[in-house]
Amino acid sequence: MYRDLKPENIMIGDDGYLKLIDYGFAKVVTKRTYTICGTPEYIAPEILLNKGHSKPVDWWTFGILIYEMHAGHAPFMDDDPMNIYKKIINTKPRYPEGFDSKLKSLVKHLLRRDLSKRYGNLVNGVSDIKNHRFFASVNYPELLAKRMQPPYLPTVSPVSSTESDFLAARAGAA
Repeated sequence: MYRDLKPENIMIGDDGYLKLIDYGFAKVVTKRTYTICGTPEYIAPEILLNKGHSKPVDWWTFGILIYEMHAGHAPFMDDDPMNIYKKIINTKPRYPEGFDSKLKSLVKHLLRRDLSKRYGNLVNGVSDIKNHRFFASVNYPELLAKRMQPPYLPTVSPVSSTESDFLAARAGAA
């Protein structure tokens, strides 16, 4: 389980493909774990209810991430983390006007409190997500082979000799 999916933990590589960083909360789990961790707006309800959790928490956070990327804010927000937790457990997300209908369908399937109904945790596993109509145009073999043109390619300047020396010295000290 990754357990900390959020915009701050996604970087764009120089090839335009996304990379996850910060594996501090990641954990190999065969059954369940009871560690309460994560960013308040992204924590799955089963973590908050402390009944034990496993891989489905990552599908919940994926739903939160997609919602935030489209709406510009997380679905459960408050200045007080305890109020965020109450909203996660007790309320359903409100979708802003203009929220893409296909994306809304996907997010609703990912933000199911009932694990037996959450996409990614059903009999078909990740296929339910990959085959959702929102992703209909994605060619997964091409994506995995990095043969698809990324929508954004960052401009990367060459590393100067001073930066290179610093990085080399730092790597040697580690």
